Amino acid sequence: MSKGILLVNLGSPDSTKVEDVRTYLREFLMDKKVLDSPWIIRKAIVELFILPKRPIKSAEAYRKIWTKDGSPLIVISKILREMVQKQMDIPVVLAMRYKNPSIEVGLQELYDKGVRDILVVPLYPQYTMSSTETVADKVLEIQKKKFKDTEINFLKAFYNHPDYIKVLAESIKEKLPENFDKLLFSYHGIPERHDNKAIDASKRTKLPIETYRNQCFETTRLVTEYLQLPEDKYFTSFQSRLGRDPWIKPYTDHVLEEFPEQGVKNLAICTPAFVSDCLETLEEISMEGREEFLKAGGEQFTYIPCLNDRQDWVDVLVKWLKGWQNN
Repeated sequence: MSKGILLVNLGSPDSTKVEDVRTYLREFLMDKKVLDSPWIIRKAIVELFILPKRPIKSAEAYRKIWTKDGSPLIVISKILREMVQKQMDIPVVLAMRYKNPSIEVGLQELYDKGVRDILVVPLYPQYTMSSTETVADKVLEIQKKKFKDTEINFLKAFYNHPDYIKVLAESIKEKLPENFDKLLFSYHGIPERHDNKAIDASKRTKLPIETYRNQCFETTRLVTEYLQLPEDKYFTSFQSRLGRDPWIKPYTDHVLEEFPEQGVKNLAICTPAFVSDCLETLEEISMEGREEFLKAGGEQFTYIPCLNDRQDWVDVLVKWLKGWQNN
């Protein structure tokens, strides 16, 4: 069977208009793997409490980072796909879990090119139900409806893969200030109950299912070992919480406010839950996080970009994809 690749990232609104942001947030938050409440409760929370006001605030945030070519996440992902395609002799297509280009459109494009054996690559280093798992669910749902004669495989989470650790560590090393006090690893947060579900699943199946929190701490451990950083030079936290439910801790915004009181004046921060810069890295961390840290008494704040379209990251992806292609 002819083979092909589907790269999948999170997605962005089509524009910074409030209505487009509202449409994007509705699709994202109504995903049962993101807000894992019963449908009627999820619908009420989203429509009555989140969508009336949140899109206005989010649209303002998107405007701060929007480029002439559109959403940074989409632009960077397109460049990544083009760079990967140049080194591959099979089709490489890009899709987004939410909004455009959709997973269905991506699968259709591959199908129209004669592809019947697809490797889906969720561009998330760590596995969670609200990221990798929802991509798999959507792909398999569409396959069952429209592409029953295709074979689907998924690239595993790569949070601890030596190739990934090396390129991530090298990208951090290049931007790390000489006299930094602390390197903060800020990962996207998830509700505590999501991690508890992973623990329950591990007990039920007797399989070694790693919680998202543990995956993140393992990424930090491996990168800091590579960089030979002592324990007092780095810290791990979690950002982007939504709502009143407890999320995994410690919270990045609290840490940024507390660090200056602890003597951390020169801070570097990276975001290893993302491979592409986006709203959560460019606005929440590089802009808002910087402001919080400096306001609390910090003096120097260095944001270290995601892997984005680095050639060494592209080379690693190509290595993995060719490994699957030639298997």
